[in-house]
Amino acid sequence: MNRSNRQKRGFTLIELMLVVVILAVLASLIVPKFTGQSKKAKVIAAKSDISTLELAIDTFEIHMGRYPTNSEGIRALIEEPSNAEDWDGPYLKRGVPKDPWGNEYVYKQPGQHNEHGYDLYSFGPDMVQSTEDDIKNWSEDQ
Repeated sequence: MNRSNRQKRGFTLIELMLVVVILAVLASLIVPKFTGQSKKAKVIAAKSDISTLELAIDTFEIHMGRYPTNSEGIRALIEEPSNAEDWDGPYLKRGVPKDPWGNEYVYKQPGQHNEHGYDLYSFGPDMVQSTEDDIKNWSEDQ
């Protein structure tokens, strides 16, 4: 009878502490691998948006014989500009996206970096222009 009483007692304090330590060690190994993934995913999404917008802008240029002006902006991809006889849009199915941080993509034509084309970029995670984390449609090597 003494033996059956011992089996019903449950875990000792040492056993519980050992389980807590094991869980803490596992968490310390796993959690760092997932931190920063959200930021990377947003950067990848912004690059994807820029590629999609570039394709739409280039299609607009094929139809119209010109890129959207600065005043028309990338809204010209979904709203027909005035005096646009050859416009065959909308060129984007779901409207003009905002960047993953909730800001408008910046469009400039002619571009400062792409003189015969256009510049298209997002300020990136820090939301400050001309910093290293900007996501853009040009490379610094140009």
